[in-house]
Amino acid sequence: MPFAVHVLGLAVFAQGASEFMLSGLLSGIATDLDVSLAAAGLLTSAFAIGMVIGAPLTALAGRTWPRRRALLFFLGVFIASHVVGALTPGYGVLLATRVAGALANAGFWAVALVTALAMVEPHLRARATAVVVGGVTVACVVGVPAGALLGELWGWRSAFWAVALVSVPAFLALLWTIPGGSPHDVAQVSARSELRALGRPRLLLTLLVMALVQGATFCTFSYLEPLVTRVTGLGAGWVPAVLALFGVGSFAGVTLAGRIADARPGAVVAVGMVALAAGWAALALTAGNPVAALSLVLLQGALAFGTGTALITRVFHRAPDAPTLAGSFATAAFNVGAALGPWLGGLFLGAGFGFRAPVWVSALLMCLALAGAGALSRERSRSLPRALHDSSRDLLHRAEEGA
Repeated sequence: MPFAVHVLGLAVFAQGASEFMLSGLLSGIATDLDVSLAAAGLLTSAFAIGMVIGAPLTALAGRTWPRRRALLFFLGVFIASHVVGALTPGYGVLLATRVAGALANAGFWAVALVTALAMVEPHLRARATAVVVGGVTVACVVGVPAGALLGELWGWRSAFWAVALVSVPAFLALLWTIPGGSPHDVAQVSARSELRALGRPRLLLTLLVMALVQGATFCTFSYLEPLVTRVTGLGAGWVPAVLALFGVGSFAGVTLAGRIADARPGAVVAVGMVALAAGWAALALTAGNPVAALSLVLLQGALAFGTGTALITRVFHRAPDAPTLAGSFATAAFNVGAALGPWLGGLFLGAGFGFRAPVWVSALLMCLALAGAGALSRERSRSLPRALHDSSRDLLHRAEEGA
């Protein structure tokens, strides 16, 4: 695997830590800036919305740039937004920096995925995707707890400084490892052609399935703390360990899926989705048993991110003529799920259905994802006869011309 792919994973690690670290910093931000906890919570929502909207917009804006230039620009804006955020005395500026950082993060993600795939042979594409996505899982294991610890010791601003400082080595390494611009490094397909390619039913269904799978993942992940403390019966001191356990499972799942999905991507997705649906239901039923709950948290983390990695690879496979925008739409689908899942889980939790409710919502979302996968399979079975008919017609036409 080229060293540059691992550098992309390092940059994604820093950006992933920034996306999720606010969960442990909200109280400090609210007190320091004299705003409510709800207002501080909007900083997380602003980042998610910026990721969803920014993914296609930044990809369109930078699609004609050489990849190294685009990566360095987006990462540079990301670093600057965190420096300004760490220095600002006002909530409004901090909110603006979260949106700016999210836009830059979205653009970087889209270009990073395309760049990683371009640097490896076709049979290693899933593994390269796993290395990039693995940065997010490492952020869950190390970055998020570290950010909370820094906020506790030296205030929330220190976590922003840490993200900026970790991003600087990645910036310098990208400058050194990513080749400079060349005619083959710039988009050769028009934006209109790429957008037209992204309108295919099979690709749209794949993106929908991906959003539902991520929605199920983040629905339970966002509410693991009350599940662990109020249903499983573990003390609050266990919460960081449980979150880290989920992250360890995620990293293992991404790594394993990257090695299997190149050969059998369909099998990884199918088995992973069925197992996820069953696993969320099992966690909802057995959450009161500490051994079962901890085992399932580890397993579901592995299944969720392993299946998600394979789905990202399928997006690129189904949009070979939209190399730039395919990554941005995959990024947007990921973050639609990351925003949708916690919102739905909060609705059911607030409605009084109990602390197991978000886990049941995750199981329901996975059932919807399986229904979407079934529709995708039916669409494929319908498209195959059409493709065979078109091929036969073309062959007959050529034979008639030859005669």
